[in-house]
Amino acid sequence: MKIGIDASRAFLKNRTGIEEYSYQVIKKLGDKLKGHQVFLYVRKDQVVDFSLPKNWSASWRIKVIKWPRFWTQIGLSLELLFHPVDTLFIPAHTIPFVHPKNSIVTIHGLEYEFCPQAYSWWEKFYMRVSIKNSCRWAKTIIAVSENTKKDLMKLYGVAEDKIKVIYEGYDADAKSEIRNPKSEINSKFQIPKLKPYLLFIGRLEGRKNICGIISAFEVLKEKYKIPHKLVLAGKPGFGYEKINCDLQNANYKEDIILTGFVSKEEKRELLKNADVFIFTTFYEGFGIPILEAQSAGVPVVASNNSSIPEIISSEGSTFGIPKVEPSEAPLKENRSAILVDPNNVEEIFWAAYNLISDKALRDDIIKKGLENVKRFSWDKCASEIARMLIDAN
Repeated sequence: MKIGIDASRAFLKNRTGIEEYSYQVIKKLGDKLKGHQVFLYVRKDQVVDFSLPKNWSASWRIKVIKWPRFWTQIGLSLELLFHPVDTLFIPAHTIPFVHPKNSIVTIHGLEYEFCPQAYSWWEKFYMRVSIKNSCRWAKTIIAVSENTKKDLMKLYGVAEDKIKVIYEGYDADAKSEIRNPKSEINSKFQIPKLKPYLLFIGRLEGRKNICGIISAFEVLKEKYKIPHKLVLAGKPGFGYEKINCDLQNANYKEDIILTGFVSKEEKRELLKNADVFIFTTFYEGFGIPILEAQSAGVPVVASNNSSIPEIISSEGSTFGIPKVEPSEAPLKENRSAILVDPNNVEEIFWAAYNLISDKALRDDIIKKGLENVKRFSWDKCASEIARMLIDAN
């Protein structure tokens, strides 16, 4: 059987969530598609940065599609028209106009429908049209969470039996790849040695609620005099103008550190030395950074919306922070993160302060976080996708 895989998002230089998903899944599919001819479609100048194992060499081919614009709908469509495959796997949303009947697509979330103000009109138009078409054209849709499945059924009328939920994974091997000692990381990002910090990792854009995190940090500094810095790691995105305005007007702007895009090794080092990881976004299709933080032994404050409750708990349960002094806050049971309303700055700073000041709560959340991440892996994700590809005919 001939299997085609869109690898154009997997080999971008600076990968974020969807790109990391494409990269990790393709990397893990190698020994799971034995006996089948596999074609990886990449863009001009993209490099496959991992070695193809010997058992891949006879069955895997890299096809470079040099089409400069509308790469998917024109370039990839032409390739499939003249060199058809039996099954096509699209790891990121968009099925080309020309495609086999056995096409499988991963939909990562409908953020633009729930946070329209966080996207340009063109992004909203393109995503809505391409994802609706993908839902119609695909034989099977992979949703990365039950929440995304529910959204696809409710907003786009997709039949339930057409959707298969396959959770994403996280890079469990990252710890062994760290090369930069803490002193080098601190020096590069100008984090004072021995100074504790709160951490956010992700694109600095409106949907990620960066302004809410800044506001909560300001209260923590003003009211509770915490010694911490706030580290915002990620490159600017849509809506950064408002974020930058809030940064410039912040009373404690000297304690807020912007790192820009961070490599995998830098991210892991920042995570394992953080006091609290804050991920109070307005919508997430999955939320890989939460698992990365938990795997590094960092307590997490996250939003009580979208897919996050099911990612931090097998029961998908949520809870908030009570309006009491931190010393009176009861220990939560069976939760691997503290969930808050992202629109409520008070809940965000209460949650962070509870984790800073209550060692028993902190240790319990860390322990449950380390246990929670065992439910997820890229190998498990790729194995389920491989079975779908092989069974597609």
